[in-house]
Amino acid sequence: MPLMKPLRSFLRPVFLLTLQAFSVPLFALDASRLEAIGPAMQEAVRAKQAAGIVTLVLQDGKVIHHGAAGMADAQKGRPMDENALFWIASMTKSVNATALMLLVDEGKLALDTPASQWLPELGKMKLQNGESPKTPITLRMLLSHTAGIAFPPRKATDGAISLKAYVASLVKAPLAFEPGTSYEYGFGPTVAGRILEIVSGMKYEDFLRTRLFEPLGMKDTLFHPDDARRARIARTYKLDEETHELVPGYNPFVTSDASVTHMVEPSGGLFSTAADLGRFYAIIAGGGILDGTRFLSEKSVQEMTRPVSTGTQTRPYAAGWQVNLDTEKPSALMPAGSFGHGGAFATNGWVVPSHRLVTVYLVQNVLVPDSGKPKDTFHRLVLESLGIQPATPAPPKPRK
Repeated sequence: MPLMKPLRSFLRPVFLLTLQAFSVPLFALDASRLEAIGPAMQEAVRAKQAAGIVTLVLQDGKVIHHGAAGMADAQKGRPMDENALFWIASMTKSVNATALMLLVDEGKLALDTPASQWLPELGKMKLQNGESPKTPITLRMLLSHTAGIAFPPRKATDGAISLKAYVASLVKAPLAFEPGTSYEYGFGPTVAGRILEIVSGMKYEDFLRTRLFEPLGMKDTLFHPDDARRARIARTYKLDEETHELVPGYNPFVTSDASVTHMVEPSGGLFSTAADLGRFYAIIAGGGILDGTRFLSEKSVQEMTRPVSTGTQTRPYAAGWQVNLDTEKPSALMPAGSFGHGGAFATNGWVVPSHRLVTVYLVQNVLVPDSGKPKDTFHRLVLESLGIQPATPAPPKPRK
């Protein structure tokens, strides 16, 4: 054994160098581009493209930028804060899908099994001509808007009934098309959320809180903000047609007080903060791992972010996630293969897996022209900071 000591002496520095190599970021960072985000967002506020904005960037699960610009409530003189609470609308769909994938990992659900196994009413649905569909509806179809669940007409009772009752009404309507043959953005994810309740035996919001939010430290992500959190909600704004000034706009999910609650909506009911969302997206960017702990299998991450196809057409949508294709990009400047989701009031979260990059952009805009320009500026600066060439946005399609 006389060679063991010299060999250990030789291997130790090599081992340390290897560890150091893995601890160094793989992508050089131009900090000046990140520092330009704040002034750019302030300029967007001055241009009345938003009243207030919060931006967040993570790489390798670590925050490399977090900033706030403008006002959370201009009428009350409340500045925008990095910890402001936002209604994230359809960004909820990605959280919903991830919660369901926890049950897929446990073998309690499957993306491509007929979903009538868990919700028998799905097997009784008819097409508009009264015929039964040839293809059974699956969980993947529900999450990707390819099940044929039609967008329901708005009713005065929307938001006032339970998730169970609302889904019961959705599945009584005829299917808009043969499942798996087309795409119509709608409430398939809401039906999927009801399946989560049935299979888990828990209320939807309790499952998300105990299985996802609490383990991840997402303390400000919830459906029903209490009084303390309501005080941190960023106000919704629209542009007045006459004065061309930003004025308060209507948000159906911000109720009159904390005791008046909106229905739990898996398709778009969550409130959250940039910090909380950053942790959520960091799991996905890390292939299911965050802070050295595996929360979701790598296979589940890949499956729910894989674009779906209807016939011969690949859609820029997966199971709860918008996906950038070479030919079509929901997030104009981000590279092909990246994915995320936007929200009705111009919020956005996006993941670039090749660079383990996460961006979160939060505003509360409704009917604000040029509302997407600050987000594009934000994305451009982030990509340039990492030496990534922003994609060239496709020219707008001519209106019919």
